[in-house]
Amino acid sequence: MTALLVDRIGLLVRNVDDDGLPDELPDAAVVVEDGRIAWLGPAAQAPDADERIDAEGRCVIPGFVDSHTHLVFAGDRSAEFEARMAGRPYTAGGIRTTVAATRAASDDALLARAAALVAEARRQGTTTIEIKSGYGLTVEDEARALRLASTLTPETTLLGAHVVPPEYADDPDGYVDLVTGPMLAACAPYAKWIDVFCDRGAFTLEQAERILVAGRDAGLGLRLHAAQLGPSPAVRMGVALGAASVDHCTHLEPEDIDALSGSDTVATLLPGAEFSTRSPYPDARRLLDAGVTVALATDCNPGSSFTTSMPFCIALAVREMGMTPREALRAATAGGAAALRRDDVGVLRVGARADLALIDAPSYVHLAYRPGVPLVAPLTASPGG
Repeated sequence: MTALLVDRIGLLVRNVDDDGLPDELPDAAVVVEDGRIAWLGPAAQAPDADERIDAEGRCVIPGFVDSHTHLVFAGDRSAEFEARMAGRPYTAGGIRTTVAATRAASDDALLARAAALVAEARRQGTTTIEIKSGYGLTVEDEARALRLASTLTPETTLLGAHVVPPEYADDPDGYVDLVTGPMLAACAPYAKWIDVFCDRGAFTLEQAERILVAGRDAGLGLRLHAAQLGPSPAVRMGVALGAASVDHCTHLEPEDIDALSGSDTVATLLPGAEFSTRSPYPDARRLLDAGVTVALATDCNPGSSFTTSMPFCIALAVREMGMTPREALRAATAGGAAALRRDDVGVLRVGARADLALIDAPSYVHLAYRPGVPLVAPLTASPGG
């Protein structure tokens, strides 16, 4: 077994403070064996290894964990973005444009686009990524989206309940029957999670609960889009059902924050969507001060947040959402891992995946201090895992 030593690390950020070493360790080194961390500590105490990478005094962090993306799609919605920047407000209706293009696309075209986006994310330091379906909205198209996504990551999510497709416009409950019946049965072999967009223009609270319960009964973990377009009791419903994550959380009421703070449900914030839709940003400070676990994710999709850049989301979180650079980094790494119920990523400890990302700077603060600059690259591992 080959051992790789990464040494002369100026600052190692670990997201760990329970093993006798500092969470932020200066002058550090890491030894990797078989894709896992075998040793870490002060560089002066590093053991010998077969190969060596010199970090040259730069900062090393856990790879980003992007816990919310929609990467299996076809088509382009740049015209919609341009019109929205001219003053047209965002609604969920644009999703149907992507549905039409995705249904018409070949498997090869869909996989090539998704794989290119995963590679783009990896170049910016993302080492674990979740991918949702949601642009097929038929049994066959949702199943193929998840089958394709499962070749790129094990963190796959059935989002057949993205919006009601046009052919069910007069029978939304009939579509819920499809999602909870034939679609769930066809997709479950390729999915780890199930998700619902519970907001105006999408699914009602009652419909969302029915879909989530069916998914849970089929052995899938629960995720939820909620409170993006306005306040919603869906946040509290998600907590009550034990959802791993409630995502967007743009418009929260005090009762929502109380529910989240007393649970292990993560509030996943998606500032790329607010940036792209000119909507109010979530108030991360309220959540953090209440003790809620917060994640940051890109929400990469063609309509409302077409970015794969976790550093960009960190910069937005610091500038617009009341987070410190350290809080934003933790949310983009350990927070995302918590949203996926993972304890082997988003942290750097012995036995964890060796998902190291190198910042071409002495500190993680530069992620927000130098927005838009390509500072981060992975050293090991790959998205998914």
